[in-house]
Amino acid sequence: MAEDEGGTVKLDKVLLIADGDNVAFGKPYVDGARVMATVKKNGKGDKIIVFKYKAKVRYRRKKGHRQLLTSLGIDKILPAGVEDTKPVKRTRRKKTEEKADGA
Repeated sequence: MAEDEGGTVKLDKVLLIADGDNVAFGKPYVDGARVMATVKKNGKGDKIIVFKYKAKVRYRRKKGHRQLLTSLGIDKILPAGVEDTKPVKRTRRKKTEEKADGA
């Protein structure tokens, strides 16, 4: 994924939504449904070694690979027709502004 840690991601390919007795199956996806998620961590998985070997002909090839991984935290699951209410970002005032206001 191209998002930085702490960024938000919208996933619109939802296969199934279940809320109690209400179940919506996609064919292949549920129309209008989406999932809002926050990127928690970007990184790489464990190294996988690919080793090719042929007996009696001195053929050996060793290659390594690490898959890129992204860990997501699910914030909201929105069914079709529900508007996305974006959370309001809270900004902190700088300490210099706080001291100036208090004086």
